[in-house]
Amino acid sequence: MNKNKFSIKNIPGWAVMLAIFGVLYLTGLHTEAIGQVQRLLLATGIKNADVPETLQNPNANAVVDAAAAANPEMAGAGFKMVGLDGKTVSFESLKGKVVFMNIWATWCPPCVAEMPNIQSLYEKVGSDKIAFVMLSVDEAGMEKVKKFIDKKGFTFPVYMPASQFPQEFYSNAIPTTFIISPEGKIVAKQEGMADYDTKEVQDFLKNMVK
Repeated sequence: MNKNKFSIKNIPGWAVMLAIFGVLYLTGLHTEAIGQVQRLLLATGIKNADVPETLQNPNANAVVDAAAAANPEMAGAGFKMVGLDGKTVSFESLKGKVVFMNIWATWCPPCVAEMPNIQSLYEKVGSDKIAFVMLSVDEAGMEKVKKFIDKKGFTFPVYMPASQFPQEFYSNAIPTTFIISPEGKIVAKQEGMADYDTKEVQDFLKNMVK
């Protein structure tokens, strides 16, 4: 009897996982797989979005981002975006509305993980007074973004940059989410994935509506 006969049981666990990840990577499914794992993490509630005191107390002074505070004009003024319908939109046209802006990409697992809860938030509070801007920074182009959004069945507004990215929206990570007041000032910023479909965030967005 050949004691050296190959058996799958002899393959180290790390080698099996490496092989599985390799297949997922080659098929382009690794982003979705990692996103699913991170979505489970969000479901535990330990990655809820940070909620400043102003979210709970609408009478408190706004927590304004330094870049926006230094600029009397609206954060992102002059910035142009193009929607999936091909129409160009001026960010400044959103002034007077509460803006929930999420910077994301199709290749980013944390972005993929948090999108379902953003869709749920949009369905609950999205209106002509609360604008959602899902801003894709994919370099692969709009067709890839369209295909992704259609496959997922998301209905929130999706855009891509159509002009130079404003300095106020620079971040060291994606996803990054900004909440902007009707006056055009950044009042909240969250780097990294989070669960936004919480009562605190819902109340914050609604309380800023004028």
